[in-house]
Amino acid sequence: MADIHNVVIIGSGPAGLTAAIYLARANLKPVVIAGLEFGGQLMNTTEVENFPGFPEGIMGPELMQKMLKQAERFGAEIKFINADKVDFSSDEKKVYSGEQVFNARSIVLATGASPKKLNLESESKYWGKGVSSCATCDGAFYKGKVVAVIGGGDSAMEEALFLTRFASKVYVIHRRNEFRASQIMQDRVLKHEKIEPIWDSEVVEVLGNENIVTGLRLKNIQTSKESELSVDGMFLGIGHIPTTSFLQGSVDLDEQGYIKVSDNTHTNIEGVFVAGDVHDHKYRQAITAAGMGCMAALDVEKWLESKGY
Repeated sequence: MADIHNVVIIGSGPAGLTAAIYLARANLKPVVIAGLEFGGQLMNTTEVENFPGFPEGIMGPELMQKMLKQAERFGAEIKFINADKVDFSSDEKKVYSGEQVFNARSIVLATGASPKKLNLESESKYWGKGVSSCATCDGAFYKGKVVAVIGGGDSAMEEALFLTRFASKVYVIHRRNEFRASQIMQDRVLKHEKIEPIWDSEVVEVLGNENIVTGLRLKNIQTSKESELSVDGMFLGIGHIPTTSFLQGSVDLDEQGYIKVSDNTHTNIEGVFVAGDVHDHKYRQAITAAGMGCMAALDVEKWLESKGY
């Protein structure tokens, strides 16, 4: 008969690994389906300055390596494979990775979300070197500098307004000739002395000197004319995509695909819990994801205990 694990955690960002640390310390021997590439979005960031305990800052990948080591030290079993299917229809939950099946009494879904991108080769090249999707994380690196925000919705407006605390100038580049953000957000942006909108335009190339971003090549959608804009950084404000396509039909999702909770970190399926950016599309910080990972772990412990395991 196949082993039944107390808990399987899907995901290995700050939420998944924090849950693993807590559950391993509770001697519940969690199995972490970490993905082929572990560590979540922090693996694509350079310096993290706002995670408590690191006064000099820490590189994103180094922080995730430390979390992984900590989880393993307490007995978490890490599998560097992708979860591609789940079955939560019975008390014994199943997680599939190719031909492998993991049976579990409980599940923590910590699959995260990824920023929507422009899908440019140059964007990938300069990711973490001047291209970012998080003003809260990286805005402070742009004191007195010029930045551009891409997008026209509330996310883009929030990023642009936040960046005015640091940057000397903020361009907001949008494909249309008006924003689709809420009126109050539009008004704040359009009235701000540091913000200048660039309408009917899209970024066709991120320019740089191999190490850092130096500008953007823009194309006017109406005229097809191209121009160059000097900036020190580009922030994407076009939203995120939760990693839930393989969970559709297995757990309640909202209209954007984020996992809904019914109580604390519990989903609508008994024994299935959620943590991190796959649920939280408001804060999206490493520290809040880690905090929710802790909450999910404590909820799992309590739930398993209530079931007599």
